Amino acid sequence: MERAELRMKVLFLTMVKINSFRDRGIYNDLLRKFYKEGHEVYAVCPIERREKKKTNLIKETEGTILNVQTFNLQKTNIIEKGIGTLAIEYQFLSAIKKNLCEIKFDLIIYSTPPITFSKVINFIKKRDNAYSYLLLKDIFPQNAVDMKLLKQDGIMHNFFLKKEKRLYDLSDTIGCMSEANVEYILKHNPTIKLEKVEVNPNTIEPISLIQENSEKINIKKKYNLPLDKKILVYGGNLGKPQGVDFLLETIEVNLHREAFFLIVGSGTEYKKLSEWFQVKKPRNALLLNGLSKTDYDLLLNACDVGMIFLHKDFTIPNFPSRMLSYLEMKKPIIAATDTNTDIGKVIEKNNCGFSVISGDILAMNRAIERVLDEDNLSNMQENAWNLLHNEFTVDKSYDLIIHKINV
Repeated sequence: MERAELRMKVLFLTMVKINSFRDRGIYNDLLRKFYKEGHEVYAVCPIERREKKKTNLIKETEGTILNVQTFNLQKTNIIEKGIGTLAIEYQFLSAIKKNLCEIKFDLIIYSTPPITFSKVINFIKKRDNAYSYLLLKDIFPQNAVDMKLLKQDGIMHNFFLKKEKRLYDLSDTIGCMSEANVEYILKHNPTIKLEKVEVNPNTIEPISLIQENSEKINIKKKYNLPLDKKILVYGGNLGKPQGVDFLLETIEVNLHREAFFLIVGSGTEYKKLSEWFQVKKPRNALLLNGLSKTDYDLLLNACDVGMIFLHKDFTIPNFPSRMLSYLEMKKPIIAATDTNTDIGKVIEKNNCGFSVISGDILAMNRAIERVLDEDNLSNMQENAWNLLHNEFTVDKSYDLIIHKINV
């Protein structure tokens, strides 16, 4: 019997906090898929110092979650974040040895960030002869160089380059978010064999959220959104990688358009946005702090267009997972990005939105005008839903991983 036909024990390592397998998200959905297919699932994730909780195990029907006490990794100063990123593999390894020592794993899946899981992966591979699959969601340290957080060819840059190479070497397969990511990895890592890399995109288990028009009106009233304008929403992280200056410029130059901009999120640039809103008091925009996934989905479904922003200086091809939320709620998308990502090409190829280069305000204004055309809006809604089901469902990610193990 082939390996993947057996009931496998699957270990998943992540920097993302997993409170429950039943929550919705790209990793939760994938792990639930493994459970539904008969596999035994274990997830290891951080519980940050600020939460004041010790390392602990949570057992659910769908699997086991090992929460490992770590330093603060998100929304903290760069020194603690750096120390925490370096320490996490030792903390994870120690916790696995102590709490999951009797489990022999068949498959180990892990995502970037971080690139510092090598000791854990190497230990499990050697001890259990496990297959290792990397879900490459972030290309570090180059993204930090792009954002001028690391100096090109500096001591820390070279240190993390070695960590990156080690992680790629340990991975039996590297699953990239898009074709542009595959090309980038192969171009900048010539020792990696072509057959080791494949496109394994961000995927979800879609839901169909039906809202009556009266419900949408009530939601808009709840958040003080206008009822007579189309709502363009940006939802997600608000950090330097998003290039929020262009987002603010877009709002400012569209004061007289029949469109309203809604920003929902949190991150290192939230304070900057909040101060801008306090000073400018734009009548065509609203800033909300991050909402729960359930509340955000209900709000998003009541809006009209989704927006993606990426900093113009990126040389790596980011592919933000927030696109999936827009597609799931049948929202056309405007993507303002750098020239290296292919997310805009995917959106335009499938006729579910428009792509512009971040900083090109004339192109952005044309895109807004076009997307708000009623005929375009209606057609793109269905195209968005079709694209999600054709390319970005969790079944695809699962099948790709299982196929690799069976080869």
